[in-house]
Amino acid sequence: MTQQVPSTEPELAAVRNFRDVGGLPTVDGRRVRHGVLFRSGHLAHATAEDAAFLASLGLHTVFDFRNAADQKLEGPDVELPGVRNVNLPLTDPADGAEFWKMVRDGDLDQLRSVLADGKAANRMIASYRTIIKERTGMHSQVLHALAEDSVPALMHCAAGKDRAGLSVAVTLLAVGVERDAILADYLESNAKHRRYKVHRSSSSAAAYSPEVMELLSPLFDARAEYLSAAIETIEETWGGVDAYLEQGLGLAPQTRERLRERLLD
Repeated sequence: MTQQVPSTEPELAAVRNFRDVGGLPTVDGRRVRHGVLFRSGHLAHATAEDAAFLASLGLHTVFDFRNAADQKLEGPDVELPGVRNVNLPLTDPADGAEFWKMVRDGDLDQLRSVLADGKAANRMIASYRTIIKERTGMHSQVLHALAEDSVPALMHCAAGKDRAGLSVAVTLLAVGVERDAILADYLESNAKHRRYKVHRSSSSAAAYSPEVMELLSPLFDARAEYLSAAIETIEETWGGVDAYLEQGLGLAPQTRERLRERLLD
């Protein structure tokens, strides 16, 4: 039986951006069940207390969307007893490795050259479009697993914002959650206590100057235009969400109905 989580959001010491997706409304008047779908940043630095809380959720599966480079940087997730951990990298380690090294190590002139004048936001939009078009197999695997037996489930990447955000959004689209509610949940990642901490190699004031932080902000924001680009890609490529789910992800109507039974009240 799925355990119900407290209505008050827990204060996790070293797992950022954790939340229960329960309560979101569907277009046909139902709601996502509490205690079946969670999202967060990575679990690599979870304290013993954090791990105890996560273990109390009765999780079946943790979906980790980080790639090998992320895992090398942050470390593996903490072990949660009896919980299956499924790693499905939604970006390749080689994808932008030099770019992210520059984000951590680059000086102001380097950052200006690659991030200024809308280039940072455009990079994020392109990344969202690519994940939707090129990671259909992985999104299909997640939805089929959820429909079969993998709930309660936790989805995470590094910050819990982009790769996990997209995977949660795809899941919510599949069960008919209202678009405005999907966007509102996605934008929750901007709350100050949820945001991923920007890591720069230098601890000098210049490394975190207002101009540097402004240049980096599009990379660490959840922006409506990013999620909109993903949904536009679904519509442009497949003609709509239903066709994307059926043709792109191979989600048969009966599987989609099982998914709704698992996730909705």
